[in-house]
Parts: sequence; C-alpha cells; structure tokens
Amino acid sequence: MHSTNYVNTFIQVAEDCPASSATVPPQRATASIAELTFRMIAEAPYQHTSDDVIFTVWADRRGLPQAARAAARDEFFAKGQPCLRSSDLGKRYGWGIHCDGAGRTALVAVGSAAYAQLAAGHAPDGTPVTRTRAMRSNRQTSR
Repeated sequence: MHSTNYVNTFIQVAEDCPASSATVPPQRATASIAELTFRMIAEAPYQHTSDDVIFTVWADRRGLPQAARAAARDEFFAKGQPCLRSSDLGKRYGWGIHCDGAGRTALVAVGSAAYAQLAAGHAPDGTPVTRTRAMRSNRQTSR
C-alpha cells in the first residue's frame, strides 16, 4: 500500500507561488479540489492525515457512498497518488501544510509567525521538522 503521509514535516509554499498572503480558495458551483482540501483541513486541524484528506476529497467528488469507502480506499492506495505537495493550497493560495508526529495535517498561512517558525525548522512544540516545498506550477527554465 502506498501512502502520501508525511511525519514531522512542513510543506512550504512553492517558490513560484503568486500569493503574498494566504487566501481561501474561491467557492464554485462544484467545489474544486483545493476548496474541499482547504475546508477539510481548516475545519479540523491536526485531525486528518494526508491520506485521509486526499482519499476523502477523491471519494466526495465521485459521490462514493460511505459503505463502499473502506474497500475503495484500499484500491485507491494500491498505486501511488499525488501528495499534498501538489495541492493548489501551496502552489497558488499561500498555505503551508504542517504534518505533526502522527502525520496529521494543519494549514499555516504564509507570512504568519507560525509559518516563519516552521520554515525555520521548528514545530510549535519545539520539535524539529523536515522542510520541503510545494511543487512549482511552472517548470524552471535553465538560463
């Protein structure tokens, strides 16, 4: 089984993120992946792992009934899935994602004191965190 979970890790915004401050993804008639991901993490910080978020968003967008989700989750993670580093939250909207020691996620606004602390390599409780970045939106050109 593949997993997208990170432990004691901070996913900083992408180097080419256009947001100078964190913004909520816009609401649409049919909710975007970014909107659903934002809502799930923001409404319950440090309650869901990356696997929980990615699978739930996928299942919700497909209208998968609760009774079918356990089997579908096993099938879903039988192959690799994109992780939260590829989320528009870190690529476009200015949100870092902190994964605690149990792999549970929380959003951290770029420009905030919490963001600066995590970007410096320290969690709110003082434990060290691994730092990585959200994936760039555009390929970097060599010059």
